[in-house]
Amino acid sequence: MQKKIVTVWDLSTRLFHWLLVMLFGLSWLSAELGGNWMIWHTRFGFVAAGLITFRIIWGVIGSDSSRFSQFVKRPSSVIGYLKGEGQRDYNTHNPAGALSVIALLGLMFLQMTTGLFSNDDIFIEGPLAYLISYDAQLAMTELHEAIFNLLILFVALHLAAIIWYQRFKGEKLVQAMLHGRKESEEEAPKIRGGIPLFVAILVGATVSALLFWI
Repeated sequence: MQKKIVTVWDLSTRLFHWLLVMLFGLSWLSAELGGNWMIWHTRFGFVAAGLITFRIIWGVIGSDSSRFSQFVKRPSSVIGYLKGEGQRDYNTHNPAGALSVIALLGLMFLQMTTGLFSNDDIFIEGPLAYLISYDAQLAMTELHEAIFNLLILFVALHLAAIIWYQRFKGEKLVQAMLHGRKESEEEAPKIRGGIPLFVAILVGATVSALLFWI
């Protein structure tokens, strides 16, 4: 079947991706700088919490290419793909790539959640830290740091996989996440907007706003 150019990633998904990349970098930098920068570290976390909330909702009601139900496969499918079975061009994520996306989103969610209850005992205290004991706050802080180290590992693996697919398989993954299009033998996924997009943005923005308010 002849390949054609199709729109795969909607604008909202692409913006989410690059904004989260930017916020991850800024959060890392502000934590390394410490001091008053920890205030910005917290603010970046509040914005990231809204973005992650948006992505979770958009993964349920959004465009076909962004829905978890469309690209998350059973463990047997992932294992089979890694063994070389079912090798083909995928409109969106292949089975292994989908697993990577879920792992990164899950770790980001845990990183954001533990940050809300953290207390570094020096500069900053999470907005929900008062709900738990002091010892629990310190435990959350340690977990927050441990998850970050795990995130660095997964991000490195994610980048290595992207470079490998770009270099050796000729899949223009970065370009597709910039302009949303790619060559495919499959039909273009349905792109959604309107009320579903409004709901996802509204809930995500509300989460961020509540955290800033608290």
